[in-house]
Amino acid sequence: MTEKIIKHIYTVSKLTKEIKFLLEETYPFIWVTGEISNYSVPASGHSYFTLKDQQAVISAVMFKNQKRKLKFEPENGMKIVGMARLSLYEPRGSYQLIFEHLEPEGAGSMQVAFEQLKKKLSDKGFFDESHKKPIPFLPSIISVISSGTGAAVKDIINVAKRRFPNCCLEILPVKVQGYGSEIEISGAINLVNQRLKSDLIILARGGGSLEDLSAFNSEIVAKAIFKSTIPIITGVGHETDFTIADFVADLRAPTPSAAAELALPDKNYLVQKISELQESLNRSLKKKIQTLNQTIIHLSTRLKSPEIVVYDFRFKLEEYEARLINMMKHYVQYNKEKCHWLSEVLHTRKPVKKILDHRQHVKTLSKSLTHNFQIKIQEIKTIHLELKSKLQALNPEAVLKRGYSISRFVSDKTMIINSRDVRINDLIEVVFSKGRLITRVEKING
Repeated sequence: MTEKIIKHIYTVSKLTKEIKFLLEETYPFIWVTGEISNYSVPASGHSYFTLKDQQAVISAVMFKNQKRKLKFEPENGMKIVGMARLSLYEPRGSYQLIFEHLEPEGAGSMQVAFEQLKKKLSDKGFFDESHKKPIPFLPSIISVISSGTGAAVKDIINVAKRRFPNCCLEILPVKVQGYGSEIEISGAINLVNQRLKSDLIILARGGGSLEDLSAFNSEIVAKAIFKSTIPIITGVGHETDFTIADFVADLRAPTPSAAAELALPDKNYLVQKISELQESLNRSLKKKIQTLNQTIIHLSTRLKSPEIVVYDFRFKLEEYEARLINMMKHYVQYNKEKCHWLSEVLHTRKPVKKILDHRQHVKTLSKSLTHNFQIKIQEIKTIHLELKSKLQALNPEAVLKRGYSISRFVSDKTMIINSRDVRINDLIEVVFSKGRLITRVEKING
């Protein structure tokens, strides 16, 4: 029994290969539905995700070449239905689904792609009103980008002829559906912007399915409309059809005919409106002229004649002239009298007389000063003699000559006035009129 079991032992790689073969042979292509999670796209461009339902999870992959055929971008939480091959990834021993095709569950892939692109462009501000350009009131040249043989162009031409025949229409025929149509449409928009001859662009086509309108739901056309410096009106499909181009455009019309209606004013209406405005202007001008004439008449009655005004000014001028002459005469007379008075005052106050007076005064003061000076000198001499006699009487030498003497200490030459200031054995200097004695104190009589 043991030998039989040993004969059927598999290696891991062999067992994995047989299981992979069985899976791929048993389930070559299957349709699977589930919810996407853990969606990621590395640098290789392949998409890796897990597909799950309420009870199970399975790994899945979609290679880059298969992804190019998708009209939408898979994302987490999206429920899909897809055709896949079941395979086993040998290095990890895990099985996975390799998808060849994906479709959103419920809504079609084109509708999902439409909603995804709409959200993406809205987040970037492509639909903001701040980027909308004003539509010119009366464009001289309109570039129509549409199919050259479609009914949309014919409708636009008919409406333009009816509303404003003078306008110049420039038709740029492009593919409006099918492969390469979005490139032709965006190229036509860029061409009109490069030439800068047109005042307005009408982007139009007739009705159709969502697939027929796919060119107008492309990102390349949306970017061309957003970057256009010339205003764009879209008239795509029927009234119920809304495309990405409609949201980005400066103005959306429900149909191509309506786009032409919005682009051009009605010439007959404008002519009628101009006539009405001209009549209203004429009435206003007549009324204004009448009002101004009445104002002129009223002002004329209040306005003085220039002759009277000149006469009034002439009278005032003559009056001012007479007053000026009188003032000048009075001023001259006043200054004459003032000069005469000043002359007399100056005569009475001649400098010669003042000099003589001052000279006499100086002589008188000189005599008085000399007399007073002599008296003062005599007084000073008398005082000097008196002081000299007193000084001589008080001179110590004179006292000494009368027999008196001066006693003072030898040490510091201090005068001795009281015997109590002297001590036994002190050296005393006795000064006479002629000569000096040095004595020693032997006895003190109080």
